[in-house]
Amino acid sequence: MTNYLTPAEVSPAVASCELTLLMPCLNEAETLATCIAKARQSLASLGIEGEVLIADNGSTDGSREIAIASGARVVPVAERGYGAALRAGIAAARGRYVIMGDADDSYAFDAIGDFCRQLRAGYQLVMGNRFRGGIAPGAMPPLHRYLGNPVLSFIGRLFFRIPVRDFHCGLRGFERQAILDLELQTSGMEFASEMIIKAAMAGLRICEVPTTLKPDGRSRPPHLRSWRDGWRHLRFMLLLSPRWLFLYPGLFLLALGLAGSLWLLPGLRVVGGVGFDIHSLLYATAAGVVGFQLALFAILARCTGSCLGILPPSPATRWLLTRFRLEQGLGVAIALILSALLLAWRTLVGWETAGFSALDPGATMRRAIPAAGLGIAGMELLAASFWLTFLQFTPSRKP
Repeated sequence: MTNYLTPAEVSPAVASCELTLLMPCLNEAETLATCIAKARQSLASLGIEGEVLIADNGSTDGSREIAIASGARVVPVAERGYGAALRAGIAAARGRYVIMGDADDSYAFDAIGDFCRQLRAGYQLVMGNRFRGGIAPGAMPPLHRYLGNPVLSFIGRLFFRIPVRDFHCGLRGFERQAILDLELQTSGMEFASEMIIKAAMAGLRICEVPTTLKPDGRSRPPHLRSWRDGWRHLRFMLLLSPRWLFLYPGLFLLALGLAGSLWLLPGLRVVGGVGFDIHSLLYATAAGVVGFQLALFAILARCTGSCLGILPPSPATRWLLTRFRLEQGLGVAIALILSALLLAWRTLVGWETAGFSALDPGATMRRAIPAAGLGIAGMELLAASFWLTFLQFTPSRKP
């Protein structure tokens, strides 16, 4: 009976050779022997001391036995998932460098010279670029080739300023210890994005080399699920970028709401025969409040991520986690709340002066709506100030 291990249970190996060629495997009996043969041929032709390592993710088709018979080393991994298998494989690798790729015979394990040269030149993550190297007919579904990969790669470059044009190429090489130090955590297909994003955040040297992709040699469908795994990649990128998830949309809504509110406060506005009155003022104020809340979320998410070691510290987070004082936030929050109470008091006084009779909504709501908006914003800032101060006491904080 095979004893499968979780990634956490795999003890990090001590580097004893230059290169490990790593393949995650889940029922790849049709192509595994071919991939191992190509990998071993590359090691021999390049004159590199290395090993072929198979991270077996629970195969039931004899893949493990095929790998051993083909001269590869096998580490069994209990936790299912592409990322889980690779994390365990990286931990168990004996090479100073690791080149990883799928075991479906779609990647060129027999042409890894460019990866090795760039790793030896000091690059810590070397990405393959299939769009530069060549994609054979039928090797990549049109949905992935013309929509999924280009869009997600563009988002990755935009969010994280990473000079990589093929974010999801499975053939990539890296300095093993540098990647281990990133403490990668995801278990699914989003592991591919996590590696690049965290490598860039940690300041690792990254480059791309052309590589080819051909149709895989399996008769069964691939493990990849286009929409599910595409969403997991996008979700992960959003979660690691509070600026794009919260801050930029928040600042846009805040600016739009403030501008609209200031424009509508004096009275009815008519543009092209269309009137904008207190109803529009209510929506504009709501937009400003939501925008303010999103901006606060961005700050708290960025600082929380820095405290947990998920996101690298920045000058702004260092200041907030070391120099920000609760009293500063409370002072601004109380000022907003007092302004809201003042506007509410003026509304009450006007109502009393009118003998508590029915008031003109057009005049009354121009004070009541901003009062509500300021009061909500003040309470949100008060709560955020306490939360930020709470983060300053976390022992894992890395300012």
